Amino acid sequence: MKKIIRITLITLLVILIIIQFIRPAKNTSGNMANDITTKYAVPDDVMHTLKTACYDCHSNHSEYPWYWNFQPVAWFMSGHIEDGKGELNFSNFTSYNVAKQYKKLKNLEDEVKSGGMPLSSYTLIHTNARLSDQQKTDMQKWSTATRKKIETQNPPDSLKMPRK
Repeated sequence: MKKIIRITLITLLVILIIIQFIRPAKNTSGNMANDITTKYAVPDDVMHTLKTACYDCHSNHSEYPWYWNFQPVAWFMSGHIEDGKGELNFSNFTSYNVAKQYKKLKNLEDEVKSGGMPLSSYTLIHTNARLSDQQKTDMQKWSTATRKKIETQNPPDSLKMPRK
């Protein structure tokens, strides 16, 4: 019995060592051509909040902590980043059609207001990403003002998402 346990532990250790060499690609594109800031004004305080609480998962510019160097943590984080970017990517924001931009800004307001974003699993470790009431208010005001700007620059029908 002890031999089986020893073999199992050695096998697990070897697998753990081997997977350290299988690394996901980092999310560090330098392309800013479609970044939200290229089309919409983002106040400095809101930009700071976006960078500290949102950009790691919702842009092409993630900052990686030391523990990203260990597998399977990096795989988990990479999957999480891909999911976040699939939902909203500030780096590709202006490539969205205007209806999608409008909807994404409304969703941002709702998620911040409800406390759904940033995720508690993220803020558990990244305490600087926890939003104060003032930051939440500033984000919501900015999003509302940006959506109003979109409304004034586009016909009402263009702001409706097509039905699938």
